[in-house]
Amino acid sequence: MTLVLERPAAARTRPRRVVIGFAVAVALLVLSIIASLVVGSREIALGTVFDALINPDRARTDHAVILDLRIPRTVVGMLAGLALGLAGALMQGVTRNPLADPGLLGVNAGASLFVVAGIAWFGVTSSLGYVWFAFAGAAVAATIVYLIGSLGREGATPVKLALAGTALTAAFTSLITIVLLADTGAFDRYRFWAAGSLVARDLDAALPLVPFILAGAILAIVAARMLNALALGDDLARGLGQNLITARIICLGAIVLLCGSATAMAGPIVFVGLAVPHIARWITGPDYRLIIAFSALFGPTLLVAADVLGRVIARPGEIEAGLVVAFLGAPVLIALVRRVKLAGL
Repeated sequence: MTLVLERPAAARTRPRRVVIGFAVAVALLVLSIIASLVVGSREIALGTVFDALINPDRARTDHAVILDLRIPRTVVGMLAGLALGLAGALMQGVTRNPLADPGLLGVNAGASLFVVAGIAWFGVTSSLGYVWFAFAGAAVAATIVYLIGSLGREGATPVKLALAGTALTAAFTSLITIVLLADTGAFDRYRFWAAGSLVARDLDAALPLVPFILAGAILAIVAARMLNALALGDDLARGLGQNLITARIICLGAIVLLCGSATAMAGPIVFVGLAVPHIARWITGPDYRLIIAFSALFGPTLLVAADVLGRVIARPGEIEAGLVVAFLGAPVLIALVRRVKLAGL
């Protein structure tokens, strides 16, 4: 008599669901890119878009709009969305907190504070000038949070990191308000950047950030297996031979690179890092190797699609992508809070 053991139905269907989900994610990303190039206050036919890409002629108005306005903002949206999606997945993994996003550990607040300082005290006005201030602020915030969270015999636990990040965000936000109230000119320049807009972002400011985003993405891939171990708890992770300090330093390094780049390019956009990992987890399950991969697809899709939606609902004007994402993300946050509450967490 031969005993045949069958895998549970969920285990059998998971690979198929991942493959289908990957195909859908790629299709949605392509559609959002096409829509970003076609849709706007000036409707441009798809054939004209392809013609502008293959045979560019800036003497033609439609070609100039595509080449000088829509391609740059689409590229910036893709890069910022990629960075925020990966950063959100890393934060939720390293803190083991399903409500974590790039603002939880104070990284966005640190980047914003240093950008405000650059605007108010050093006269920085360009996106390229924001970059180094954003990196410095993100690095300082991440370092402070990690040092505070490491105090005590338990070391850097997820709860202490989250509490330290929340406290630091409140402190930095107060400092930002103080600086802006003292300098009305800085406030006028800051408010457009802080809205989280893809408008007037050029490739000269975005392309130098690609190596930093690439480095952050590589660190995220390296950290994926470590996050699978951390998800089991610190004691089990240590038992499996995982160095917790190394894992968290790699994750924090990736978060600084990704959040600093995204904040410098598009401003402090919220909810992308919160929602995207949950969408990915619904398809992939708890494996962070797959969550990281799907977050890299859904992040750009969400931000670019939000930018397109902002152009459609406020014609002939438009609403900044960061505001659209925040509006769409509020119901997601409420649903997640209810889900966590019902789960008894």
